[in-house]
Amino acid sequence: MKTIVLAACLTLVAAEAQAISRYDPTHMSCGKVQSTIARQGAVILRYQSTRVPGLPLYDRYVQSQQFCTMGEVRTRAYVPSADTKSCPVYNCKRPDNEHFHRRFFHHH
Repeated sequence: MKTIVLAACLTLVAAEAQAISRYDPTHMSCGKVQSTIARQGAVILRYQSTRVPGLPLYDRYVQSQQFCTMGEVRTRAYVPSADTKSCPVYNCKRPDNEHFHRRFFHHH
C-alpha cells in the first residue's frame, strides 16, 4: 500500500517539475524576468556563470512564499538580465543551511 502512495507522490512531483517553464534571463529585460515570474508563479532561470566561463547556473525562482516547499523561506536573489547584471528576484532556501554556514564559517 505504501508503495502506491509513494509512486503517486513521485508522479505528482515529476509532473510539477515538467510543467515549470525555463528561461534564459540574459535574453530578457529585468522587468520581463520579474513579470514572467509573477505571471507563472515559479520558473527555472538558466544562464552562464560570469565567474566561471562555460558553467551553466540554474535555479527555481518564485513569485511568493507559497511556491516554496515546507521548511523553505523565500529569499532575495539576483540574476543577470539583458539590461542589468543583478536583477532582483526571489528563490526558496532552507534557512538552517544559512545558520550552519554562519556558525561554522563566519565565526572568528
